[in-house]
Amino acid sequence: MRRIAAIFLILSCTSIAWAILGTTIFARTYDVGSNLASRVESTWGAPEEQWPPAIGYLRQQTKKVETEENGKKVTRLENQEITLAVPIEASRITTDFHIDYRQKGLLWFSTYAVSFSGQYDFKNPNGSDEDFMLRLPFPAKEAVYDNIEFFLDEKPLPLQFNGAEAKARVRMPANVNGVLRVAYRSRGMNSWRYKLGQDVSEARNFQLLARTDFSGFDFPDNSLSPTAKRKIGQGWELEWNYQNMVSGFDIALKMPQKLQPGPLAGRICYFAPVSLFFFFFVIFILSTLRGIDLHPMNYFFLACAFFSFHLLLAYLADHVAIHAAFAISALVSVALVVSYLRLVVSTRFAVVESGLAQLIYLVLFSYAFFFEGFTGLTVTLGAVVTLFVVMQMTGKIRWDDKFVRRTA
Repeated sequence: MRRIAAIFLILSCTSIAWAILGTTIFARTYDVGSNLASRVESTWGAPEEQWPPAIGYLRQQTKKVETEENGKKVTRLENQEITLAVPIEASRITTDFHIDYRQKGLLWFSTYAVSFSGQYDFKNPNGSDEDFMLRLPFPAKEAVYDNIEFFLDEKPLPLQFNGAEAKARVRMPANVNGVLRVAYRSRGMNSWRYKLGQDVSEARNFQLLARTDFSGFDFPDNSLSPTAKRKIGQGWELEWNYQNMVSGFDIALKMPQKLQPGPLAGRICYFAPVSLFFFFFVIFILSTLRGIDLHPMNYFFLACAFFSFHLLLAYLADHVAIHAAFAISALVSVALVVSYLRLVVSTRFAVVESGLAQLIYLVLFSYAFFFEGFTGLTVTLGAVVTLFVVMQMTGKIRWDDKFVRRTA
């Protein structure tokens, strides 16, 4: 019983070490994560939110303006130019997305490249020629825009830029329909959104086609699902078609997320005591049944070999792909255990019994974390199978005799 108590003490101390290591990993991941995100945004681009163009004709308006001169209030009339909005009669939008992940530290960021093209029908509603102002808000301030195009009825327009939009001024004849075509290439991160308008908005003859070269995307909450979608190669073609829609929701696409090395390594560390418990349990049963004398110090070195797997994984994940880091760490840990038990017991026991137990309870149990949602089921099945095998092996054993013989 003292030997069992010593084994549990070793398991408890190692569990504390794993808790410290897991907490360190999460601190490295999330305490620095916000700074990493801003660094990626500064070099690549932020989440983008595209608004429809603002189209309207210009009017001069006289307005009273009060100013203070020499301590007295002075009222003056100033002419101001205002824009009277006209509705967009039809929208035909095409977007192409290419995913291009970036890694910083222990986190992957879902960065993407987007090609945007939109055609918008509108009309001069007046019986006279009007000066129109066409404005396209930029979807993000921290972004790069390449090959920006403005065409009215397939004629290029000279553009002006400020920090938030591109705009063009054009003269339109009375009662004439126009087609504004805008296009650009840009880069963003994590999500892309198309705003139909402010709050609840109307969209007439609206069509948006989004093409991706990837799968695994999602549609955020409070966004419109596509009316049609088709698989094309490795990606998808998503379509939103509406004749006359009124909605307060937007069209949004959340980019697929890569497996995050930091959180994954942290969760595996927190789970490690369960793996070591199963391993100790099997080794203890096998050594008891076969009369193998394993001292608590032997269990201590086995626990250290298990801990080496998580320690290596935590710091290799910074420098190599997570699957490669996992494979290297598992190989090192198994080699430590097998080479040690070969000297303590025998080559067969080290390779077959111990090696198989470590492969199941350390490697396979830990690898289950790579499959979101299946970790609990994997551990449960492993526990049930282990219990069944051990019960069948020990069903006819007289434990009083075994423990007396071991302590004699």
